[in-house]
Amino acid sequence: MVFFCLLWVPLIYLLRRSFSESSSSGIWALLLGSIIAIVQFFLGYLVSPGGFGFSRFLFGFIEIASLPVLIPFVFYLIILLFKRFNDDIDFANFALLWLIPVGALRALSWSSTNDPILLVMAPLLWTALAVGIPFFINLIRDNLRWYVIIASVIGILLLPVLACATYWAFFSQQELLGFALLIATHIPIVLSLFFDIRRV
Repeated sequence: MVFFCLLWVPLIYLLRRSFSESSSSGIWALLLGSIIAIVQFFLGYLVSPGGFGFSRFLFGFIEIASLPVLIPFVFYLIILLFKRFNDDIDFANFALLWLIPVGALRALSWSSTNDPILLVMAPLLWTALAVGIPFFINLIRDNLRWYVIIASVIGILLLPVLACATYWAFFSQQELLGFALLIATHIPIVLSLFFDIRRV
C-alpha cells in the first residue's frame, strides 16, 4: 500500500503525458509541490481529526482528500498571471506533477499506520480531482453554451466535496456509500481519459 501511495500519481501523470504534448510548467509544479509538501510534513496536521462528524469531514477536506489538490490550482493561476493565458494550458499535468512529492512524503508519514484509507483511497481521490476539475474547465473553454457552463461550474464545486465525503464514508465504515461516492468522484477522470485516448 505504501508503494501504491508512492507510485499511483506518477503513473497517472505518465499516462496522461502520453496523450498530451503540453509541458505545463513542470519545473514549477515539482519545485512548489516539494516545498509545500516538506512544510506540511514538518508542521503536521493543522486541523484536529475529531470523531465521525463534521470535524472529521473538515479534516478529510483540508488534510486528506481535497485541499492538497486545490492548492496547486491556486498557484497555477498565479503563475498564469505572469505568463498570460495561452492555448497550451494543462491544469491536470501541473497538478499531478505537484502531487508527486506530496504523495511521496505522505507515503512516508502514513507508512506506520498501514491504513488503506490513507495509502490507497487518498491517492485515488487526488488523481480524480487533479484530472476531473480540469475536465470541467476544458468543457467551459471548448463550449460556451450556458447549460454547459452551469453544469461544469457545479461539477468543479461538487467534486472536492464528493472526494471528501468518500473519505468520510470509508472512515465511518459505510462501505456501500463510500464505493458509490468513489465511483461518482471518478466519472470525470474516466471521461477525460476516454476523450484523450479517442483524440489520439
